[in-house]
Amino acid sequence: MVPPPRPVRAVQDTAIYRRPPVTPMGAFFRSLVLPGWAQAKLGRRLTGGIFLAWEGVTLGMSLKADRELQYLKQRGDSAEALEDKRQEREDWLILLAFNHLFAGLEGYVASHLWDFPQDLRIRTAPHGFGAMVSLPIRIR
Repeated sequence: MVPPPRPVRAVQDTAIYRRPPVTPMGAFFRSLVLPGWAQAKLGRRLTGGIFLAWEGVTLGMSLKADRELQYLKQRGDSAEALEDKRQEREDWLILLAFNHLFAGLEGYVASHLWDFPQDLRIRTAPHGFGAMVSLPIRIR
């Protein structure tokens, strides 16, 4: 006598198909407010640290340029020197603004690709260059 077949259970890998800890727009606005916040929330601590470090550099340099501009005004330097220092301050402020924008966009994309598999490997092929990627496919 043959035993009855055991029921087959569908196994779903919950590590791959989880929801991100923050929505894409939530990640965008978090990193727009404080660069690196969404990246830290998504587990991308190195990327968040880089955004936060660059935030510190650009903020510090724009404050330094502002103080130097005030010093040049008090000293009565030429208009050309004042204009150069104003331009330097504006450049640092633009870099500060772009850091916020890029951190927000990176957080948005990282939230969308949060469950993307990390098994992408590049290795040499017999006749040159090749890449291998494994993508999980869910069939219902």
